[in-house]
Amino acid sequence: MRQPFVAVLVLQCLVLTRFPVSHIMDFHKYSFIGALRYLCDIMAEQMHPSFMNVIKQKERIRGKMAGVKHRIGVYSAKGGVGKTTVSVNLAYTLAGSGRRVGLLDADIDCPNISMFLGISERMDTSSLPLKPIVKNGIKVASTAMLVDDEKRPIIWRGPMVAKMIADFFENTEWGELDYLIIDLSPGTSDSPLSLMQLLDLDGILIVTTPQRIAGINSLRSGLMAKRMNVPILGVVENMSSGQISESTKDLISRLDTVLLGTVAMNSAHNAASDSGRPSVLSDKKSKEEFLSISERILG
Repeated sequence: MRQPFVAVLVLQCLVLTRFPVSHIMDFHKYSFIGALRYLCDIMAEQMHPSFMNVIKQKERIRGKMAGVKHRIGVYSAKGGVGKTTVSVNLAYTLAGSGRRVGLLDADIDCPNISMFLGISERMDTSSLPLKPIVKNGIKVASTAMLVDDEKRPIIWRGPMVAKMIADFFENTEWGELDYLIIDLSPGTSDSPLSLMQLLDLDGILIVTTPQRIAGINSLRSGLMAKRMNVPILGVVENMSSGQISESTKDLISRLDTVLLGTVAMNSAHNAASDSGRPSVLSDKKSKEEFLSISERILG
């Protein structure tokens, strides 16, 4: 019943957008579904080249990443909530259960994962594809492994950040993996936007802390993910007292998602990151927390 209405509306849009008359005149030759396909073909011809380039790049990345079964982002619009702590320990927990795991530091200008893991090696940039550094059986890539001095600031504008993110997918040899854990940068602009546009993510988990401001910013993260059609796997409350904060409860409710688990305030995390050894390898409580989180993600 709605098909004639939609067809008329589409034709009106074609006229208003000044599509060539010859295309509009041909529109009547097709069935309803055929007409919509024909319309898509016409629109593809009229698209700006830069938009078509993004579509083509995403297709290339889809092919290059075909060996990676699951891609999970760890995200928050608020910096300092412990995304890297969660990313590293989740990756090691999954690897400990026999999964083949990769870990990408997508926080391009403030990379920390190499320090958390005690990695001092540099990735070979003399030729492509880039090859991740293997640490304890986990494939790890980060911009910190591409610069001569890990403490030197990476001062890049948006296009350079987007290019580096694309290179981590299109020009990096991840091989066969069960899980790629991606530590996203905070915020809701160029870096996470480029990643969500280019890579098909299985979902993201939102990291927050009990503070109200963390909950507000984490909500922004979740709303961005929803707008980009990226599934939200759930929320992790880091630096938790053991009782879920009202801020986190409100966040879970407003995003219509679930609590994946809590990570207690624990000095073992600080000691572990400083020593370059994830806390799940040495701290029993941390291991139990992340095992519980990983089991909820795995379903």
